[in-house]
Amino acid sequence: MYLEQLEKMKKINKYITATILTVVSGGAATAQTMKPTPKLVVNITIDQLRTDYIEAFSPYYGDDGFKKLFKEGVVYHHAQCTYAPVDRASSMASAMTGTAPSNHGITGRQWLDKESLVPVDCTYDRNYEGIFTNERVSPKNLATSTINDELKMATDGKALVYSFAFDCDMAVMGGGHAADGVFWFNRENGTWCSSKYYYKKPPKWIETYNILNVNDFNTFNANTNVTNVALLCINSTEMGMDGVTDMLNVSYIAQPAKRKGITDKEELQNTYIQLDRELEKLTTKLESKFGKDNVLFVLMGTGCFDEDMADYAKYRIPSGTFFINRTASLLNMYLSAIYGQDKYVEAYFYNQIFLNFKDIEMKRLNMTEILERSQAFLIQNAGVKNAFTRKDLLFMGRNGDQRLRNWYNATTCGDLVVEVIPGWRLFNEDNKQQYLSRENVFPFPIIFYGAGQQAQEVITPVTTDRIAPTIAKAIRIRAPNACASSPLF
Repeated sequence: MYLEQLEKMKKINKYITATILTVVSGGAATAQTMKPTPKLVVNITIDQLRTDYIEAFSPYYGDDGFKKLFKEGVVYHHAQCTYAPVDRASSMASAMTGTAPSNHGITGRQWLDKESLVPVDCTYDRNYEGIFTNERVSPKNLATSTINDELKMATDGKALVYSFAFDCDMAVMGGGHAADGVFWFNRENGTWCSSKYYYKKPPKWIETYNILNVNDFNTFNANTNVTNVALLCINSTEMGMDGVTDMLNVSYIAQPAKRKGITDKEELQNTYIQLDRELEKLTTKLESKFGKDNVLFVLMGTGCFDEDMADYAKYRIPSGTFFINRTASLLNMYLSAIYGQDKYVEAYFYNQIFLNFKDIEMKRLNMTEILERSQAFLIQNAGVKNAFTRKDLLFMGRNGDQRLRNWYNATTCGDLVVEVIPGWRLFNEDNKQQYLSRENVFPFPIIFYGAGQQAQEVITPVTTDRIAPTIAKAIRIRAPNACASSPLF
């Protein structure tokens, strides 16, 4: 009996040993065949890009631009932002950080500075002078790390990171905090410019490019110049030439420039045809230089589209104008009637109202009560769909306002936020700020192409906060520090 049990134990041990060896050898084989990380990641962001317009003008495209990306890439047809309202700066910041403005802090291209009560740009920083520009710029207002920052940290600073865009906010948000270089176009003097946050002195190659192309800059060939200077950067900095993954961020514009004698439709068509050519030029040159499997291209839109003000009244569609300046004045009168004459409303900016906290605290008034009274007053105004207090957006929340809560950031946003009925125009008579309220979503794609990606089409809606963790997984680094989203694949 004992000998039989001993034989059984020997057989079991042999089986276990064989199983372990199989698993180990299989793991070793997997490790040996593990796909290498790409030499270069190229993030391509196209402001104002729309999927329906890409499709509308497809008969005019070549084979190696939009068509190649859609045919050979991993294509997510229905991309969305996780928050609202959306503009290009907040969208770029969200894609690079993998989180919403409530975390990364970039709620828009501008906001009201609560100290000076003056609108400031999201990239403004008086501590850094400009290079070839009077703008003072840095990424200090971006409160979290970006995928570029994480790449720099993961490689101990060895990875090269550059960002190019026609506008300052897109360039800075694309570059992040640790970029080696960030450049945008100075419309006043026709040069590519930067900030001393990134450089003490501009690199020679950008100086040379500015000199040779000084008469070639205009809003009609903006995308061409972005491509040209980005390719020059690749050739001048040895990006992609070692075993460390580098990152290039390129931002284009899909909004047509208006020229006399050319209809809006013709300008839009010309813009998309030009974009197609720039994508072809950028992708083919980089594939030729590094090999298709060594470059990962990531294309996305910003999720916003600047439309002309629609004349709803002309077609008897319900509409109107909500005057934020008049409403703020009436709110101050209302609060004065209850709590005594004073300046309770300190400022207003777009759809936000800022209360005078110092005076309210000095009078020992109940702030929660004032916010609730103000909210009730605002909701009664014509054209107002809803009104939210900072307490609603920071702590409690309500059903259906998740996108607004994801946008709201207490550092830059007002104490009261007004939602205007779709079809109504919000207008500030003092500074002429205005927008037409709409809740429809503009379709735009996310595409991953190259670096061994297999062609695939996905029609399920996805969100842009998943771009950064997907890139992080592809190049085997950690996602940005405020990113809680999962990779797309």
